[in-house]
Amino acid sequence: MSASFGFNAADLIRFLPETILTVMGTLLMVLDPILHRRGSHAFGHLSIAALVAAIGGAVYAYTQAGPAFGGMLMVDGFATFFRVLVLVVGILTILPSYRFLARQDAETSEYHALLIFSIAGQCLMAAANDLIIVFIGLEISSIASYVLAGYFRDDKRSNEAALKYFLLGSFATAFFLYGVALIYGATGSVNLTAARAVISGQGPGGPAPAPVFIGVAAALMFVGLGFKVSAAPFQIWAPDVYQGAPTPVAAFLSAGPKAATFAVFLRIFMTMFEPIGSGWEPLVWFSALLSMTIGNFAALMQTNIKRMLAYSSIAHAGYVLVALTARSQVGTAAAMFYLAAYALMNIGAFAAVSHLSGRGERYQNIEDFSGLGQKQPLTAAMLSIFLLSLIGVPLTGGFFGKFYIFKAALESHLVWLTVLGLLNSAVAAYYYLRMLVMMYMHEPGEAVENAEPLSLGLRAALILPALGTLLLGIFPTWVLEFAGKSAALVK
Repeated sequence: MSASFGFNAADLIRFLPETILTVMGTLLMVLDPILHRRGSHAFGHLSIAALVAAIGGAVYAYTQAGPAFGGMLMVDGFATFFRVLVLVVGILTILPSYRFLARQDAETSEYHALLIFSIAGQCLMAAANDLIIVFIGLEISSIASYVLAGYFRDDKRSNEAALKYFLLGSFATAFFLYGVALIYGATGSVNLTAARAVISGQGPGGPAPAPVFIGVAAALMFVGLGFKVSAAPFQIWAPDVYQGAPTPVAAFLSAGPKAATFAVFLRIFMTMFEPIGSGWEPLVWFSALLSMTIGNFAALMQTNIKRMLAYSSIAHAGYVLVALTARSQVGTAAAMFYLAAYALMNIGAFAAVSHLSGRGERYQNIEDFSGLGQKQPLTAAMLSIFLLSLIGVPLTGGFFGKFYIFKAALESHLVWLTVLGLLNSAVAAYYYLRMLVMMYMHEPGEAVENAEPLSLGLRAALILPALGTLLLGIFPTWVLEFAGKSAALVK
């Protein structure tokens, strides 16, 4: 299949968010000496301005929806949904970073530039309709994330996190590339739509390629993408990386890259590999169950809150995989809604952790939150909303997220997976409720007594996600309708 690599003004508009972010990331590093003399908060202000502009660019690009650069990008509702989601995650990551970086005396332009470059890669992944573009976006996002995980160069925990993340991430990328190579060899194309036509036997080359090659390619890509979303059995890196990385970075890793990778997951498996869905469904079924079970039961035994949230993120990856297993438009829409709700509640929970952790991140244990409700009722109230949403309590985004995921699974006759998923949700309630008990039923400890008053950025980082979580729980229709319309375009 030949492709035209020329471009026009419409292509540039469809690529607008990535252009804005790349220019600003470069500008931040070039202007570093000037900005340092004028005040360190300038880095954060410029980064937020770029992300807000990129959100505007993503919405404007949606008005010019269509393929770009010879079909390598596809700007549609699906891409716009995930572009806006990762950009919002970026803003919510920067807000608590103001106080966090100032407290650690670690404010630099590199932090914000790396964050913006990583988000640019995620936006590219969300719009990718070509496996090579997927790989480029994945690497842009991943390389910046590896460096961010090791941002505190003098901290052994941070160094360990970066090294583990880099080494295991490199292996995962290799698996993904082997899958891409097999697809190209079997179909003669890396374009998702063209490859799907060949796999389904409707391509110009005649009969469909041997199923074994397509099956192996799907399995290899599943390994590569499964690592990025910390799905079992590829989750072993997550607890160590989340614990060692700076807390705002851990928040970012738990939401932004995961959402972008699931966008790729859905786009590849519901487009290119949809004709062989009955072949990969058992693999995703098993991984979903394993992720939920390992994540929830391991979280029960954690005393470090960042490790607990890491295992929680593994379990939530399992819930999204349940939606993928459903192999339906309803399942895709449910996954999109759940990822939006999860991003808000998880990044908000990490914002509370970053506030209480103190200089050098000394306070990371669950017991350190004892008495938070007495000393800082606003922080405790916001964190309670996030924890209740992570459980799936009604009137929160987490409730409707799980409801629609399990509804999609039942409609696809995945009864056992639904039952086991609901049982896992019941197990998860224990370790989330334990946090509420600590905050409201124990006397304040050293960490709470020494906690600083909330800064403006931290207030915003707690209140905005909490409002979003409640809005998705009380008025979910508008997001669900957009996700439903967008999901139809994935296939």
